[in-house]
Parts: sequence; C-alpha cells; structure tokens
Amino acid sequence: MSPIKPSAHLAEVRYEIRGALTRRARELEAAGAPIIKLNIGNPARYGFTVPAHLREAIATHLHESEAYGHEQGLEEAREAIAAQQRARGAQHVQMERIFIGNGVSELIDLSLRALLQPGDEVLLPSPDYPLWSAATILNGGVPRYYRCLAENRHMPDPEEMEALITPRTRALVLVNPNNPTGAVYPRALLEQIVEIAARHRLLLLCDEIYDEILYDGTPFQPLAELAGSTPCLSFGGLSKVHRACGYRVGWLSLSGDPARTHDYRDALQLLSALRLCANVTAQWAVIPALQDAPTINTLTASGGRLHAARQAILDGVAASRYLDLVTPGGALYAFPRVRSDRIADFDDNDFALRLLEEESVLIVPGTSFNVPNSRHMRLTLLPQPAQLREVFVRMERVLERMADEASPRAAVAVR
Repeated sequence: MSPIKPSAHLAEVRYEIRGALTRRARELEAAGAPIIKLNIGNPARYGFTVPAHLREAIATHLHESEAYGHEQGLEEAREAIAAQQRARGAQHVQMERIFIGNGVSELIDLSLRALLQPGDEVLLPSPDYPLWSAATILNGGVPRYYRCLAENRHMPDPEEMEALITPRTRALVLVNPNNPTGAVYPRALLEQIVEIAARHRLLLLCDEIYDEILYDGTPFQPLAELAGSTPCLSFGGLSKVHRACGYRVGWLSLSGDPARTHDYRDALQLLSALRLCANVTAQWAVIPALQDAPTINTLTASGGRLHAARQAILDGVAASRYLDLVTPGGALYAFPRVRSDRIADFDDNDFALRLLEEESVLIVPGTSFNVPNSRHMRLTLLPQPAQLREVFVRMERVLERMADEASPRAAVAVR
C-alpha cells in the first residue's frame, strides 16, 4: 500500500527546540546517559513551582469548570486582562476584545489564520521564536525576516524593516522581551516601529509573554500604549512569568481603532468558537495572577535564582576563549555566539550534536530560530547556576577540540 503523504506545507516548517536533537537526547537517556538540558523554557522541569494562590483559585472554582465556557474565555478573566491592558495605556480595550486560548501558541496560529490570504507577507524577526514562522507558513503566508544582529545588540533596524514592506505585507511581528536573545526593546525604537506600521497600515502583533521577566532595572514598554489607534495585538499568559506552562492559558488583547478592527475581531471570535473554548479550569488562575502582588521579582532581582543563573552564563562566556554574548535584559534565555576569529569554519548544528554526543549537554542551535549561517546557540536560564557553570566547562572542551581539528585544515589551505 502507498504511504500517507503529509501536507506539503510542513516541508518549510521547523521546530528544532523539540526536534531531532531532542529525540537523540531521549535515546541517549534511555541508554543511561544523564543529559543536561538547556533546550526548553519549561520552569517546572527545573524545580520552579506555580504560586500557591493560583493553585488555590483553581481548586476553589473546580466545580464551576465542568461545562464549555465562552469561546473567548471566562468573563471574569477577560475583564482582569482588559483592566491590565488599559492600565498599561492600551486604547479601546474592553472585555469583548480579549481572547483566551490554550497558551499563546494557539492564539498565534488563530490570529494569523484570521488575517492572511495566500501569499500575504508577515515581517518577522531573525532570530524569531519559530512558531511565528511556522504559523505564518501554515496559514498561507510568506515570512519576510528583518535582522536583529548581535552587532546591534539584537535590536532591529527600522529602516531595514521598512525596506522589506511590499504591497502584500499585512503584519509586523515583535517578540519583546525577546526569545531567544533576551533583548528588551527601548521606547524610542518601538515608537519608530509603530510609525512604520501606521504609515503602511500594518497590523502589529507583539508577543509579550516575558513582560515581567527583567534584569538589573531594564524597563519594559508595552507596545499597545505607543500604538494608540493603530491596530495591535498584545500576547501574554501564565506560562513564563507565573511558571504555569502546563496550565496552557494565554491571551491576546486587541487594541486600536475599533472601526478598523471590527471585522477582524469577529473573525477571531468565529475561529475561537470553532475550537469551542480554552481550558476552563486553569482560567480561574488569571484573576489572582494579574491582580495580586507579582512573584517573579524575587527570582529576577539580585540574589534571585534566575539572576544568579544569568550571571553564571555571563561569567562562563567571559571566561571562554571562543564565545561572546550580548547581555540579555529579559526573558529566560541567552544567545551566545562562537567567535569567528577563534573558529572560522563553524556549523552550529554540528556543534550542538557534538556537545550532546560528547558531553551530554542539550542546547538549541541558532539556525533553529531562522538565522542563516548562524554561529549562535540558545541556552535557557532555568537550570541551577552550578549546573550552568558545569555546562560551560563542557562547552569549552568541545570548542577546544573543534579549534584543534580546524588548525590542520587551515595549515593545508595556506600551503
């Protein structure tokens, strides 16, 4: 019998955060090798716990969670999200312009499905969180990448962004604070980007899932406040700031001129209704998450575990002969780079595989984030600082071996 062929759309889709390297790591684990995993932003897997008052809210309302809910989410939860967005300066945000989904991942797909016609273009960062590229492609769109280079502290260049716009461009995506680089975009840069979107009548989509994970006083500027009447989708959720990935609760807030977004809002509601509703039980945690005192600050402040993990990575890079790094201002990741003056011929996928096979460390190579010819890798800040220090010892050993192997080839080339 002939094999079942998957959709041709999938040929261009990648998600290496849980891809071939992760599958190989599982094989090695099954054979008895202890693997240090730096590939995922999943706090509970590293010993972090959900704040107790969020669990209590779910337990209290468990008996109210047995029926399908409103397709856009619980009214109480949506009102709490709308209030947060209005307090941040978003315009025209009411409960009916809030959508709760099974994580931001579902809402990214839903928002692009409601927007795109075949061949429409979406401006995406490079590096990007790869779900944005995947959702664009799967919904018939074409990714157009603006670069966020280490030489520019992983900030985008507004002029380059605008030069990419064509008559088919429909939307401009930001990830701020950024995954994978940890960059946090300053207000002046965001103002320039908003002006571009307004000038070309683009929909702004800003993934702000790491909005409160900030280090050393780095300020976070919500995009919706600056967008004003320009249509803007702001994405948030419980998974990172509140360490509740398994609850699968994310939201999007639609701000800007209601006259311009009326039909789009209705399309979002239709798609929400088609999947019936998001997980009702976990939505009860939204209200205390947004209305009670934040709990992430003790982890990101000096002396906190995330701050110490970030410092361990900064120290490891500083001690390395081969690495450099733009200090992450937020989020849960660092994006170090192998220096070209130390190893000229470098393949990040080959390095990641060797690090796994030779030193039992799992990372994600930079090419997984749609960066061509990448010399980068993404490391999560979630392991204990002591474990991160050990990782850099192991990384240095692999890089030393790669440098030694490259030296004879360089000598032959000179001859």
